Amino acid sequence: MSVYAEERAKELQLLTRAALRELPDVCFDFINAIDSTTQPLTRYAYVSDLKLFFGFLTQELPKFADKTPQTLEAADLNKVTSRDIYMYMDFLGLYVKDDVEFSNHDLGKMRKLSSLRSFYKFLYKNGYIDSDPAALVDMPKRHLKPIIRLEVDEVARMLDLVESGDMQSEHQKKYNDHTRTRDLAILTLFLGTGIRVSELVGINIDDLDFSLNGFLVTRKGGNQAILYFPDEVAQVLKDYLKLRLEMTPAPGHEDALFLSLQNRRISVRAVQLMVKKYTALAAPLKKHLSPHKLRSTFGTNLYHETGDIYLVADVLGHSDVNTTRRHYAAMSDDRRRMAARKVRLRGDETETDQDAD
Repeated sequence: MSVYAEERAKELQLLTRAALRELPDVCFDFINAIDSTTQPLTRYAYVSDLKLFFGFLTQELPKFADKTPQTLEAADLNKVTSRDIYMYMDFLGLYVKDDVEFSNHDLGKMRKLSSLRSFYKFLYKNGYIDSDPAALVDMPKRHLKPIIRLEVDEVARMLDLVESGDMQSEHQKKYNDHTRTRDLAILTLFLGTGIRVSELVGINIDDLDFSLNGFLVTRKGGNQAILYFPDEVAQVLKDYLKLRLEMTPAPGHEDALFLSLQNRRISVRAVQLMVKKYTALAAPLKKHLSPHKLRSTFGTNLYHETGDIYLVADVLGHSDVNTTRRHYAAMSDDRRRMAARKVRLRGDETETDQDAD
């Protein structure tokens, strides 16, 4: 595991501990039980989901109105019914927190129900409760959305905009002079390797190896892998690296490849905003494009070029090829339809008998 990944894991561990202090004691037992089989980000996601659920119980349901999440006990959790959880799922569709509206669609609801199922399965298995109400709640039906990606001309336009600074405000151009080469390297890396944004921000200078045209990344789950990039990406990275080695990083950020304007390791949020800025200019009809959509663009291009779903899954770092197949199923249908159009049973109608022979 890289130094950045280790620091991020420590940060998540502290955040998880802080959240647990606001939850019922049994939540600590649950997180402790899954410690050896889950990653820090997963455990933090669990406690965040549980915090939201217990807040719903104590603030929205009269039978728990005299309780706070901290004072809930196993006997209280035994009173939770499947109807209460269905009400919670409806609540997730739209709720207000600190005067800000939040909403969850299918995927968000599925994840939060999955967290509850795991939690209640633990409670029931270990005798904290008499029955498992979460097991009686149906998982929301997932509606697959079409893959949103950039077309070839949109990619070219976006990269041109980064280099030229065209269509940007004077304020944006001021910063573009400082960040042009960095932003071009980041966007090219997304489009040329399919890297995740969480993996990209963790890259260190020493992770690059231009003799291989590859770099080391820490993937989801903590495993490390080498991602390879084409010569076009290599050249952009080399251009950026020349500037990067002239910078003076803030203490503790000396190893980071990509730096912010404050000379600190660039954050996931900063990359997301940067991608949104350039994609909005290059593809204005495609709203809210994220780094993940650039990853989808790479995956789509690779699948079109190779037709190998297993290769795409491996390069993208999917642990289950069914995840990849689900995302790119539409393209498989396109290829099968194309194959069907290529098959002709009677030949051309103008064909003569002699031609047929």
